[in-house]
Amino acid sequence: MTLPRSRTAGTFVAIALAAALAGCSGTSTPAPAASAPSSAAPAPAPVLKPAITELKTATTKLGEVVVDGNGMVLYMFTKDTQGTTTSACTGACLAAWPLTVADAAPKLTGVTGAVALIATSDGRKQVTLNGWPLYYFAKDAAAGDVLGQDVNKVWYVLDKSGTPIKP
Repeated sequence: MTLPRSRTAGTFVAIALAAALAGCSGTSTPAPAASAPSSAAPAPAPVLKPAITELKTATTKLGEVVVDGNGMVLYMFTKDTQGTTTSACTGACLAAWPLTVADAAPKLTGVTGAVALIATSDGRKQVTLNGWPLYYFAKDAAAGDVLGQDVNKVWYVLDKSGTPIKP
């Protein structure tokens, strides 16, 4: 059975009016709890690593790679452009891949590639090697860990000249 259009429209208007009036009733009833968590969770805060003072090499299961003065392995991101002045890793990316920063050009021990500093959006200076901005991997817990190698086919350790070591 099909209702005439005018009756359907009238029913809709009556329901809408009743809902609007109920919302303006002046009684304070608590809002119902959300049935599902929001999918728009805030992005994790970036991890701020202390400024480094040295770049050196260390032997890992991947061979000789570039590390900071404490032996933590450093990575490059293929979505960066070699020679760039800005990092392509922003927002939530920085929570997993903290920037390698320095206050001044770090001391080099065994590293032969060109080292430079680029400005970050928060006023710090990110270290680059052979034109690649450098990053830590948050899941690397100890010196020599290389858990970030080949993650998503875009993150790689570097050799002493600053060339990415790819599988």
